[in-house]
Amino acid sequence: MRLRLILFMACLLVFVMPLDVNAEEPFAVSAESAIVVEAESGRVLWEKDAYSEKRIASITKIMTTIVAIEQGDLDDSVEISEQAAGTEGSSLYLQAGEEVKLEDLLYGLMLRSGNDSAIAIAEHVGGSVDGFVFLMNEKVNELGLKNTIFANPHGLDDHENHYSSAYDMAMIMKEAMEFDAFNAISGTKVHRAPNENEDWERVWRNKNRLLTERYEYATGGKTGYTDRAKRTLVTSANKDNMDLIAVTLNAPSDWDDHVRMFEYGFDTYQMHRLIDAGELERGQEEGYEAYEVRRSVTYPLSEDEYARVLPKIKWDNDEHLPFAGHLQFQLDNRVISEQPIFREEAEETTEEHSFWVRLKNRFRQMME
Repeated sequence: MRLRLILFMACLLVFVMPLDVNAEEPFAVSAESAIVVEAESGRVLWEKDAYSEKRIASITKIMTTIVAIEQGDLDDSVEISEQAAGTEGSSLYLQAGEEVKLEDLLYGLMLRSGNDSAIAIAEHVGGSVDGFVFLMNEKVNELGLKNTIFANPHGLDDHENHYSSAYDMAMIMKEAMEFDAFNAISGTKVHRAPNENEDWERVWRNKNRLLTERYEYATGGKTGYTDRAKRTLVTSANKDNMDLIAVTLNAPSDWDDHVRMFEYGFDTYQMHRLIDAGELERGQEEGYEAYEVRRSVTYPLSEDEYARVLPKIKWDNDEHLPFAGHLQFQLDNRVISEQPIFREEAEETTEEHSFWVRLKNRFRQMME
């Protein structure tokens, strides 16, 4: 009888356990790796195998655009080399010897994924393709990314050491969105560029179907595909003053994946203002009348999480420091935001008092 009971319970677990596991997932995606991130804070809202190193194809060109904007002059005229004009894969059909404005090359890069444009940009901004790739990897180091190496500016599978992760690509997109020029290019549906060799303009239509037809809140992004990487996609969206970034790697149904991730993010989280910049509370030190924080803090939280957020002040007793302590916001004993608390200098009521305060401070500095 006992053996029958054990067998019955084992069979029951076989059928019940998969249902419980699936119930924990808010949705499913086709991608091998995926992530959705809030752009201001960088908070990960949902992820699937987001830290594995994978080939990334043409979403590489987001970093190419960042480096070109930072290191180049968008008004520069770029002469197209034979190497650039002969680049394989997706192309703007640039001709060797013609000159194209750097800004137009970036539109062609992001909207039409021109590999010839990527090489032309790299040669012009970096002095050579290798020089530009060096700048790309320096930017990776600056951002502190651990699972990314670039070997070319376009994402073709011509090097083994060219890869990233869904999380790293989200952080690269987060950095890109700090540049107005990137947002303007990435969010453009159609761009027209002069063509010096013909009597008609070049017209480039954005390949990002999420932006052009599939999702009303989409604001930009970049598509990618190679035989080895398969379909890769990075997109951004804005709703109710919240910017989200979604990334999928090797995703057969990437458009649907991104809509699901965005809808989950927008339905589950809202941007909550935790504190406004300005005076925090009155202080007692001579020569100071208040404490202040110098930036506002907003953070993506569900309503349930927002109710559990607690502020905590950690004072520092060393008055020689430029700040008096730190203001933390904690969620379930985990710090989600921290910033310094500064002493706000009081306006002196008399010139004499102001003089003695300055003299006291100067004496203290000399004694340090």
